[in-house]
Amino acid sequence: MSYLERLHPSPNFSPGPVHERLGVCFHHSVMDFESTIAHMLRKESQVSYHVLIAPDGTRARLVDDNRIAWHAGVSNFHGRTSCNDFLLGVSFAGDTYAAPLTKDQIASALDWLAPRWLRHGWTHATMTDHRQIAPGRKDDLAPGEWRRLITAITERFPAVI
Repeated sequence: MSYLERLHPSPNFSPGPVHERLGVCFHHSVMDFESTIAHMLRKESQVSYHVLIAPDGTRARLVDDNRIAWHAGVSNFHGRTSCNDFLLGVSFAGDTYAAPLTKDQIASALDWLAPRWLRHGWTHATMTDHRQIAPGRKDDLAPGEWRRLITAITERFPAVI
């Protein structure tokens, strides 16, 4: 199934260099879909994801994949800092501690990942969440929801042997 993706250009990205697209950092927005979009469109918020996924699977594209969105903050992944530069930011609308990801949110994330997976040479090891790259500072996704998501990713994109 393909999900609707609407363009909502956020001003909150770096003008250059080109994003490295080495993997993905998953988030939850805490706010609902429309409130999150409104927040990301305000320049003074100084935050944005590349894409936001609603409970029904609808996606809002906020920042082009080639641009550096401001989603990770102070972060570290595989020994590198400044994760905004090399991890695309994908967020699920809502709070994964208050409510689990919907089946449509997970399916939409897989739909979004599919055309990028081979193109960028991604593996399960290049997928992470905000909690893991900013421990003690961020807590998203809820650990059980991260396990559900990474299991779905692993099942959809088997490791190449």
